[in-house]
Parts: sequence; structure tokens; C-alpha cells
Amino acid sequence: MKPDFAAVNRREWLLSALTGVAASTLFTSSTVRATQDSAASAGAAAKPTEFQLACMTLPYSAFPLQRALTGIRSAGFNFVAWGTTHQESPGGPRTAVLEADAPPAAARDLARRCRDLGLEPVMMFSTVYPEAPDGLEILTARIHQAAAAGIGQVLTFGHTSGGKREVWVERLKILGPIASDAGVTLVVKQHGGSTGTGEACAEIIREVDEPAIRVNYDAGNVMDYLDVDPIPDIRKCADTVASFCIKDHRNWPVDQDCGPGFGEIDHYRLLHPVAFTGLRMPLCFENIFAPIVPRPTDPEGIDDLAKRAREFIETVIAGLQTQIPPG
Repeated sequence: MKPDFAAVNRREWLLSALTGVAASTLFTSSTVRATQDSAASAGAAAKPTEFQLACMTLPYSAFPLQRALTGIRSAGFNFVAWGTTHQESPGGPRTAVLEADAPPAAARDLARRCRDLGLEPVMMFSTVYPEAPDGLEILTARIHQAAAAGIGQVLTFGHTSGGKREVWVERLKILGPIASDAGVTLVVKQHGGSTGTGEACAEIIREVDEPAIRVNYDAGNVMDYLDVDPIPDIRKCADTVASFCIKDHRNWPVDQDCGPGFGEIDHYRLLHPVAFTGLRMPLCFENIFAPIVPRPTDPEGIDDLAKRAREFIETVIAGLQTQIPPG
């Protein structure tokens, strides 16, 4: 039977909120861990986290990349995340936003396109598993691309079959100094298997013990792949979280990912453990769609959903940071 994630009374919520753990964020030097520890120990004195709301280009994958960027900007976003392919012409093939073997200059040019529109890129997909045969090579190339583009984070995740923890640890230990030297953070999100929860990812990150290797939290994936309640899970890894992939999920009346506020995940309780770090933290909107009903066939419909998702999360953050004290 699927757990009822809504069945938590107000008293339990308040008690859990008051024990939230401050989390880390960006991502560009060996001072991250020290800053994180300082924020956690500051308790009630901690400053609100500066959440960077970024829409991924992914929801616009059926349309050209340029249309994705202009749509994201028109939906009120100031930040963008790249990923992963786009259909540049009707009926045409999907084209990568940025090929893994593209020179860093190509990433720099794409970042300039974004900034010319008023969008600051904050994250890019690596498109490779850490345990893949060419994982080390591609992740290194992605780090250099991100550095050239001025992007703070590169996103990766594990295979749904899981396993190969020892390979993860070995490669992440190699990638940590590379990322740190480049001023980039490599973030790992949940994707089923043995790394399907934040707790599992955090255990690996703590073993690797590299400040430039952190957790990206994807509550929708935690609930979808493993049917685990993300609220207690994030409390077990909040000290390692540097960013989020924003995605909701419903178990009823269909088992389906969806945009924030359309599903069963309480985003107030999801974000509270990291609401007062005093640091910057990207929130990257990966799924903005309504459940059950068909997705829009025109880009304007996606623009509307992107705006709705942004406004929902902005409301959540405003409520958390003005009404619910840290500590």
C-alpha cells in the first residue's frame, strides 16, 4: 500500500519544522563545508537562503531551444538550467543543448545567449552516470564546460538498477578536486536503485568528503522510484543539499510526476530544512505539468505552467521565510 504522505497533523509538523537542519549550497571553493557548518550552528541567527528559481529547458524539449529560453523569461524567471535536448524543427530530430564533447567556448556562447535574454544559467545536465564506462571523462568535460559558461553546478545521477557504490566513491574523489579548481560543484540527485534516496546519496557524499561534490534533492524521484516519503528523507541529508530539482508526484488517481503543487508532496516541509542557510541555492523546475490531463501542444501553454509553478514556489518560500522561524 502507498503511504499517505498528507496524514501528518499540525503538531507533528511544527515539531519537525523546529528541528530542521540547515543545508549547504554553492559550490565554488573549499570553504563550502565550513560555511555550511557555521550556518547550521547559527540556529535562529541564520539568514534566509537565497533560493534561485530556475526553469529547466527540459519542459520545452518538443520546441526549439531559443523558444524555451524566451518562454522561460516571459514566465518571470531570472535563472535557467540547461537540459537536455530540443526539437529544433517540427518533426525533426532532437538536438542536444550542448554535446558532451563540445568545446568550452560553445558553453560560453550559449551562456551569453541566455544572459542576453536576462537569464542567468545556474545548472546543466551531465547526461552521464558516474558509473558509466566514460563517466569520468564526460563529467570532467562537463565541469570544464560549466566553468567556461560561469555555471555553478553540473547535475548527475545514478542508474535505476543501482549498485557500483565503490565506483562512485572512487570517481567522485577524483572529480572533487577537478570541480573545486574549476569553481564548479558536481551535484548528485536521486534516480532509483541504491541511490534512490537523499539519505543514500548523502552517505556517499560524506564518504567522498569533497566540498565540491554535493546532493541535489529530487523529491519527485524519491517518491516515484522507491515510494519513499521525501519529507523525513530530506532531514537525513539536508546538510549535504546544494540544490533541488523541483518535481511533484501523485500516487492517486494515477502514479505520475507533475509540477509543484499538483501532487502530494508538501513543499513547505520539503524546503524548510534548508530555508535558513544564508546561502544561495538553485531550485530547478524539471516538471511543471499538470497530472492526468494531456500536456500542452503549444509553447504558450508551457509558458503558463512555468509561470504557475514559479508563483507557487515563490509563495511557499515567502511563507517559510516570514512566518516559520529557523532553528
